[in-house]
Amino acid sequence: MVKKSNLFGSWAFLIGVILAIVIGVLSGLEIANLSSQLMTSIMIVLGIIVGLFNITGKEVTPFLMSGIALIIASVFGLSMMAQVPVASATLAAMLLIFIPATIVVAIKNVFSLAKN
Repeated sequence: MVKKSNLFGSWAFLIGVILAIVIGVLSGLEIANLSSQLMTSIMIVLGIIVGLFNITGKEVTPFLMSGIALIIASVFGLSMMAQVPVASATLAAMLLIFIPATIVVAIKNVFSLAKN
């Protein structure tokens, strides 16, 4: 049985990824503006929710490894994908979710290590 907090975090992650793809496609096609302060705030809040509620203690290390790899690949991919606006906008939107989530999980892990 899935805990409510994990279910909440799972939905936040799913919504965030779908929203990142939609925003990336719309921004890449210049239909919407990714730099909209409201959209940026929503994506960051979803990332924080994912970091707070979706990652359990045993998932911390794999999440941090995957999150860091995704962030590094996305940052370098942004410059490589500059010629493909949809791809670069989608990577930028994904970063808005994964950077806050990775930071929150890392901070939680540091507090957990300090407590032990």
